[in-house]
Amino acid sequence: MEWFNRWVMPLLLILMFGVALVAVTARSFLPGDMAVPAPTGVILLGVLK
Repeated sequence: MEWFNRWVMPLLLILMFGVALVAVTARSFLPGDMAVPAPTGVILLGVLK
């Protein structure tokens, strides 16, 4: 179990940090209309006609 705490967990943490960093950095390469934050309100499509 010591090898898990010494090697595996730090590797998993570094990999998760790297994936998050790539995801955040990728936003700067998206087109302008895709880089905006997602809407937080309720979206009703075609319900109110």
